[in-house]
Amino acid sequence: MLAGMKRAVLYVIAGPVGIVAYGLVRLWARSDGVYGPGLDWQAAHLVALAGMVCFVPGVLALSRLLPRSPWRTGVVAGTLVGLAATMVQFGADIVEGLLAEDRAEMSRLGAEFKDIPGVEVAFYDVVPQFFFLGLLVLTGMLAARRRLPWWSVPLLLAGIVLPAVTLDLLPIGGLCMALALVPALPLVRQQDERAESPVPVP
Repeated sequence: MLAGMKRAVLYVIAGPVGIVAYGLVRLWARSDGVYGPGLDWQAAHLVALAGMVCFVPGVLALSRLLPRSPWRTGVVAGTLVGLAATMVQFGADIVEGLLAEDRAEMSRLGAEFKDIPGVEVAFYDVVPQFFFLGLLVLTGMLAARRRLPWWSVPLLLAGIVLPAVTLDLLPIGGLCMALALVPALPLVRQQDERAESPVPVP
């Protein structure tokens, strides 16, 4: 039971930690001036993909801190759709890295994938942004109900914007996201404890 109680808390924090790890592995991989294809490329993208996977139960755990409503359902749905698109993007990068013999061929494979009608919109330019927008709105809803402090919203926004300026800021961005969500962890733990408490038999 103890492991089950800690699981949701772990997922909430593991998503942002995955972004931090992705950024650090990426910086290390680029330090020699050669990044992809190869083990360094695969390691960075596998870590990133694992982080995105952890965000799914993390988002669901955070959403359960709010009362049920169509608005909550819509925000969570949009966030998960964005997450799914982001996972496809990282999955495509991993496959392209496996198939390519050099950076030029990897770029060519990536361009061919993006040339498929709808792919660039669905998995790169538009739909993945639903994840970040949805997570920001969810954080705002939690702050409005005092489930998170007010400063979690601008801190999470900073975590989203910084990597958009340059991917070299991914570790700082992921750290900002983690710090923004940390105050919710005790509430998530309490929620799990209530959910796993045995129902008294009358």
